[in-house]
Amino acid sequence: MKRRQFVKSALLTGAMAGITSAQSIASMKKKNNPQEYYELRIYTLKNNAQLKLTENYFEQALIPALNRLGINNIGVFTEQLAQEFTKLFAVIPFTTVEDYMHLDEKLATDSAYLAAAAPYLDAPATAPAYERIQSSLLKAFAQMPQIQVPEKKDRIFELRRYESSSEVNSKKKIEMFNDAGEIRIFKRTGLTPVFFGETVIGEARPNLTYMLTFDNMEAHDLNWKTFINDPEWKKVSSQPEYANERILSNIRRTFLVPAKCSQV
Repeated sequence: MKRRQFVKSALLTGAMAGITSAQSIASMKKKNNPQEYYELRIYTLKNNAQLKLTENYFEQALIPALNRLGINNIGVFTEQLAQEFTKLFAVIPFTTVEDYMHLDEKLATDSAYLAAAAPYLDAPATAPAYERIQSSLLKAFAQMPQIQVPEKKDRIFELRRYESSSEVNSKKKIEMFNDAGEIRIFKRTGLTPVFFGETVIGEARPNLTYMLTFDNMEAHDLNWKTFINDPEWKKVSSQPEYANERILSNIRRTFLVPAKCSQV
């Protein structure tokens, strides 16, 4: 009886050790390559005074404070081809949702941030720093779990949002990027991605949003043409389950240029 109990105990201990080891490995992999979250902010501005005040806020207050918290690679952009006055776009990466949720609390205890941000935070209603902020929370794709910062030089960015008619169709488009190899084809054909994200909180859901970068509009047109004519892409996109008319209801794109303070 004692021998049977000993064997049972040994087997249980070994099994638990195996589970713990597997969990540790999984945890390590997740820690080494986590799927980030992105806050995508869009500031609506009506004049140059608002643009200057908001850009100064990012440059002198918010970005330094985020960097002190270990949050890096913040992108700040303005529209290249503005339809109205302009909008300012910001992409802020977070390692976890908790980091995003507790950001305001941490900023509220940062005296250097509060001092530098005062002109922006204390702007009166008669002369606000901006008209409104539209904010979305995105979760990075599995096949591109972290933001990729391009080489620092003159370049343009293309922000694209793919809207779907249902959650199922949106997941199918994400599957196309992740599992059917679309991200890999992007990179091979010169479409340089910065991030891919599924919108978990925000307007016009269900949708996914991603950003590409190019040296200029000539490179943009050439690289998209190369992608569209790629044999592997044609094979993937010809599958009925991935047809645009089946899984997409709208595509929005915006061309952006980085602000002076942008880390992307």
